[in-house]
Amino acid sequence: MKKIKKWLITSGLFGLLISLSGCVSTYKTGPKAGQPTGEGWVYNLLVKPMGQLITYLVENFNWNYGFAIIFLTLIVRLLILPLGLGQMKKSMIQQEKMAAIKPQSDAVNEKIKQATTREEQAAAQMELQALYKENGISVMGGIGCLPLLVQMPIFTALFYTARYTPGISEASFFSIPLGEPSLILTVIAGLSYLAQSFISMIGLPEEQKKQMRTMSFMSPLMIVFFSFRSPAGVALYWVVGGIFSCIQSLITNLYHKPKIKREVAEEFRKNPPKVVVPPKKKEVNPAHTAKKTQAKPRNQGKGRNAGKQQSKYKR
Repeated sequence: MKKIKKWLITSGLFGLLISLSGCVSTYKTGPKAGQPTGEGWVYNLLVKPMGQLITYLVENFNWNYGFAIIFLTLIVRLLILPLGLGQMKKSMIQQEKMAAIKPQSDAVNEKIKQATTREEQAAAQMELQALYKENGISVMGGIGCLPLLVQMPIFTALFYTARYTPGISEASFFSIPLGEPSLILTVIAGLSYLAQSFISMIGLPEEQKKQMRTMSFMSPLMIVFFSFRSPAGVALYWVVGGIFSCIQSLITNLYHKPKIKREVAEEFRKNPPKVVVPPKKKEVNPAHTAKKTQAKPRNQGKGRNAGKQQSKYKR
């Protein structure tokens, strides 16, 4: 069920990205064919201001357009950093709570598997929902997609800014034309997000790593797909964002996660998880008990009367 929800969320983000990428109207014919018409909220609220900001940085600070894009990327990532840390904390709390109630949830899941009627299955499902509700566990499991959603409009604006702003489309960054697709930047962007996915799994249980392994390839594949079809200025945005994410994940795993784990442990000490479903007790194997019972007569003859019986036969 969790995998299905994650796939739905990922596909929804993918669809949103495709929708946003087609929100700028362009002239179909005439001398301005392919150029933006200047209509639409995406162009006026996102593309045009971003183009003006990058041009301002280049003209007033004598920067390269590539450095202006890097600066803009860092500003965006620093702005959404608190949001990402908040989502990470929520996710960790959910994971710790799920681990704490695992014996209870295993008992309910066993009931769901053994249910023979829809009524029994529905009752077990209600019991599982009550368990989650009483312990404050979200059904979504603390999935943090908001930081990615925040970046979608930035990506869309930068996509069209790099394509239609004259200075950016004609500039180059270390001999890489920013107005044309770049295979080098596309590969670096994909590898940086792939590395970030594996760094984020450091310290997790092996079972959880297996569940996350498939999803860890989705983000890099999306980045590669769009970077390959986008101007190099957009790919540069993803490269810087991926490297920033790797550094953020390292700091999170080495500093923030242990700190949050201690806070969660202290919270559980003060407010232990509520027992809604009695954990399933281990069943005793009757055959094993019978063997132990049958093994007792073998010790007969070694008690206190054993010596008397032996001396009787000797006489």
